[in-house]
Amino acid sequence: MHSNYSHFHEDNLGRQYDVKLIRRLIPFGRKYQWYFLGTVFLVILITFLDISVPYITKIAIDRYIVPNVGLPESSQTENSDARSGFYPVNLTDKTASAIVDRHADLFTVEGKTAFIPYETLSHMPEADIYRLRKDDFKGVMLLALGLMVVVVAIFALNFAQVMIMEYTGQMIMHDLRMKLFHHIQELSMAYFTRNPVGRLVTRTTNDIQNMHEMFTSVITFVFKDLFLLFGIAIVLFSINIRLAAVTLSIMPVLVFVAVKFAGVAREAFRVLRIKIAEINSRVSETIEGIRVVQLFRQEAANYLGLKKLNHEHYLAGMQQIKVFAVFMPLIELMGTVVVAMIIYYGGSSVLQGSISLGSLVAFIFYMRMFFRPVRDIAEKVNIMQNALASAERIFLILEKKENRPVPADLIPEPEEIRSLAFENVTFFYDAGQEILKDLSFCLQKGESLAVVGPTGAGKTTLINLIIRFYDPVSGRIILNGKDVQSWPAAVIRNRIALVTQDPFLFSGSIRENIVGTNTSITDDELTKILAVSNCLPFVRRLPEGVDTILSERGGSISSGERQLISIARAIAFHPDLIILDEATSYVDSDTEIKIQDAMEKLLTNQTTLVIAHRLSTARKANRIMVLKKGRMIETGSHDELMKQKGFYFQLNQLQG
Repeated sequence: MHSNYSHFHEDNLGRQYDVKLIRRLIPFGRKYQWYFLGTVFLVILITFLDISVPYITKIAIDRYIVPNVGLPESSQTENSDARSGFYPVNLTDKTASAIVDRHADLFTVEGKTAFIPYETLSHMPEADIYRLRKDDFKGVMLLALGLMVVVVAIFALNFAQVMIMEYTGQMIMHDLRMKLFHHIQELSMAYFTRNPVGRLVTRTTNDIQNMHEMFTSVITFVFKDLFLLFGIAIVLFSINIRLAAVTLSIMPVLVFVAVKFAGVAREAFRVLRIKIAEINSRVSETIEGIRVVQLFRQEAANYLGLKKLNHEHYLAGMQQIKVFAVFMPLIELMGTVVVAMIIYYGGSSVLQGSISLGSLVAFIFYMRMFFRPVRDIAEKVNIMQNALASAERIFLILEKKENRPVPADLIPEPEEIRSLAFENVTFFYDAGQEILKDLSFCLQKGESLAVVGPTGAGKTTLINLIIRFYDPVSGRIILNGKDVQSWPAAVIRNRIALVTQDPFLFSGSIRENIVGTNTSITDDELTKILAVSNCLPFVRRLPEGVDTILSERGGSISSGERQLISIARAIAFHPDLIILDEATSYVDSDTEIKIQDAMEKLLTNQTTLVIAHRLSTARKANRIMVLKKGRMIETGSHDELMKQKGFYFQLNQLQG
């Protein structure tokens, strides 16, 4: 049991830059570049339509609702207000001319145009107002219909853009997850020794899912928001340069706040990702070892350990929320300040007649729109920082090059294993603690070698080296006269079957656990394999027979039955070399004898390596090798070693 809740530590990331990480993500999106380009095109159209809405409103106000027309200078009197708005009436229109004649006291005539103050229009009958302004009513109606068309177009384009981007994001995540999973499978056993399962599961699930929103919304929305910001700035300057300059003077403050926020948020998300990985690792370890936890009454200690981790995760989450809670209200405050500036400066300009009412309204609309993408960018930065914190961890795994090196000059694969030899092999997991020391031996085709020795002698390490979970620190392992490193590890493993003392069964049927992907094995052949491995009696008692579904790790059957299934799996593989690592440790003596007899018949033409704890298992081997503290101290047949009355003899005496 681990007394320290923090039983593993994440690697130090150092200083990582967003641009660098994004550049590393680009290859995953390159195959979907046309989808990205299509999305960017749709975003440009959507942005253009968004920007057009306030401008259409400006046109409606300035051209049809309150045209910005003042009284001609020739008609101004001492009491007239040049700032007042006047509605012009074309006297060439007979209907309009008749209305002017009926209300001559309300109008000022200048040539073929009559002017009436807007505040005086309400003194006229509604029917006359409608006839007088019928073109304005028509123009407003057409602009309203235009706005409806724009809104519908924005909806349709947004739908298309979201669907395309969602598909692209899901495919990128799919590719990234498969690449990470493939890479993890290729890593060496040493890497898995140092990294808990929960940590790796977090990388392939939570961290990749964390990047979903960045792929599906952040990328395109950042484009959209940037286009919108630049588009709004251009339109504002086209309407009124001075008011635009006053309005956008707050931009340096916005940029400073955004940059500051990004840096602080990134660090908060880094801590969050670490704590989630540690929690997953702790929970995974507890569930896998629940029997030991309950047996040794460690529930309370485990609870306190997870409670501490959970509290640290809570503190990291609150830190991230505090950062966001300060930033968003600050953006809202600056947005309100800018609108107040527009109302003061723009309103004064309207009163002075230097800009129109429609321009002022458009400025207010545009600035509300301007701060919407600023808020969106803040939220997207929040999401992106979270995603990039996950990307750092994912690339940290992808950077690991601990998989078995593939030789530069590959030689043809061996057709079969004819011989296997160790030449002065030395190996250690940690420097200074040698497990095997100058070990040398040879196995020929058809031979069986039993390896015996006390606990810690290096028996399991011997297996790990043969199947290339690890490579020797010094010395060589020779296969068919050539160094095993002349081939990829997969070539060697393809010809070896391993039966361990604690077999691992996958969730699925017994058939799937035995034959795997080898669909060429017929039912008759499978029945023969079950009989040889002594699985047939208990399999026939199961309700679905060989198609009975096993629970995780085969927990629904006994340990002895799991061992028998693993032996059947080795037989079905038709290997050149079978390694039995205490393969009969969970089987009773009667079953052990039956399995040994079956193995002797089956393995006539194959090399066999038996790691034996029970010396009765080793007696029928052609040769026995005795290991002690990583060195071979005796070798020979059972009878030869008994005659020597050495260490092997003593072991036999102890086992009685």
